[in-house]
Amino acid sequence: MTQSTPLADAAISIRGVRKTYSVEGSVSASKTAGKSSSKSELKSSGRVVEALRGVELEIQEPGFYAVMGRSGSGKSTLLHLLAGLDRPDTGEIIVGGSAVHSMKESELVKYRRREIGVIFQQYNLLPTLDALANTILPGVLDGRPTKELEARGREILGELGLSDRLHHRPEALSGGEQQRVAIARALFFAPPVILADEPTGNLDSTSSAALWRLLEETAAQRKMIVLMVTHEAIAASHCQRTFILKDGRVAGEFESHGLDPSQLAHRSSELARTA
Repeated sequence: MTQSTPLADAAISIRGVRKTYSVEGSVSASKTAGKSSSKSELKSSGRVVEALRGVELEIQEPGFYAVMGRSGSGKSTLLHLLAGLDRPDTGEIIVGGSAVHSMKESELVKYRRREIGVIFQQYNLLPTLDALANTILPGVLDGRPTKELEARGREILGELGLSDRLHHRPEALSGGEQQRVAIARALFFAPPVILADEPTGNLDSTSSAALWRLLEETAAQRKMIVLMVTHEAIAASHCQRTFILKDGRVAGEFESHGLDPSQLAHRSSELARTA
């Protein structure tokens, strides 16, 4: 099995990261409905929403980690910044020794293609391509020889139990199989870090449990970091450590491996309440 390249001591380091977005009409909607504006709505009336408010987070060892929080806590924004899909207003983001926050656009393109893998909730597979072609797409974009790409793609898909689905298009695959193809694509260049954005949001409970086990095994076997954002305690219970995000800040963190979902939910609620 192909393993990832060795990580720097501080594989992921996020320091003082802030991100704001401009919004339109958040207060007027409540007024037209004849309702008084809430405190949060009033805060948005200046047409600026603080998605992240000085996030501090560090991961030093390979493993399966979770960032957990309610909708609107800033989870997906944080993941997008780590993936180089957006830029922070202030602060530093270091991944495997690379300063993502200060990269030029040309450097970000290479970073997203070779140094990090992203797994999306919606799979993001191209419907006209089969499983093998979707998997090797990063290599195609990188200009690698087709024979080399297909050999690598067959290897990864085989490791993920999809040897008999190489030439099936997404419409012929189950949700769980589509997500495994998405994982194979993320693993194509054996990056040191995989980011997963609510990866089981479209799966049933059986397929979700299988995917969480797969991500846990992937992190352990390939000696890489898998960082998943989720709002589900049952998902975070598969991770070795969980970071709680509340109102754009890290409210706390704790060892989560071995906790059952109810224990983890209680622990996260306590941290969020006292933050």
